[in-house]
Amino acid sequence: MPSASKMSYSGYHPRPTDSTPRNMAYDGGLIDGAFDDDQPPSSVPGTNNQQFDIFEWHPSYLGCMRYFLDHAQHDASVQAVAALINIRLPCQWPIQPILSSTQPATSTAQAESNLGGSGNGSNAPFSFARQTNQPQQRVTPSPPSALAHVPLIPFIRRLVVTGFDRPPVLHGFFGDGYQAGIGSLQECERRNYLFAAKSGGWATVKTQYDMGEGQTVPFLQPLQGVKIEEIEAAEKLWSQWLALEDWMVGPRAPAAERDEHRHGQGQRHGQAQGRT
Repeated sequence: MPSASKMSYSGYHPRPTDSTPRNMAYDGGLIDGAFDDDQPPSSVPGTNNQQFDIFEWHPSYLGCMRYFLDHAQHDASVQAVAALINIRLPCQWPIQPILSSTQPATSTAQAESNLGGSGNGSNAPFSFARQTNQPQQRVTPSPPSALAHVPLIPFIRRLVVTGFDRPPVLHGFFGDGYQAGIGSLQECERRNYLFAAKSGGWATVKTQYDMGEGQTVPFLQPLQGVKIEEIEAAEKLWSQWLALEDWMVGPRAPAAERDEHRHGQGQRHGQAQGRT
């Protein structure tokens, strides 16, 4: 992986300023009122980070994406890992490759096509387009955004299932701010991998992680660096999923889960009062 000095790119890890609202959901942001007490923006299902704030996380995520596009994908060691785990980097896409974050953005459908669709093993990208016999009309493209957007989840998923989601590799792919930018997503994807292994056999799991356009996963590795806290958290969420299958949610949820939910609401209410 590139040296730490090469990885440092402070301009790609913006932090909120004193004038930035700590929580846009409560300070008149564009999605004001979208979160209620049951689904606050300060929690992410499937993670152990109880202090997660989506509006503080997002700039860090964008910093990881910019670093990935501007530096990591052009590094020989990152290209070697990508070749071994059989996933194309944006600069290697056969159609409209993305060489940097300042390149005009492609459409989401185009990005999914280059990434092999929705990850279900199909060679054709998923599309909501209605199939008709009518000739297609020419559509004037909308002005491109200033920042090329490439989803990082497919790369995180492939690193997780091949056992490469280790700190040096994540640092090489996503830069100095990877823990703040993609740490919660990595945690969710590790848990998803555990759930996938519990839900089906090897062939089923492999199919779920194969991607189209020849980007099938070459091998699956058991989850690396697992701690007992991670297993216990996964067990708890798996029990909640089983309860959902039996409709044991809301007023039918197990008593222990209802008590924990009320306790969490009380803590969040106290935190909200502390910000006012």
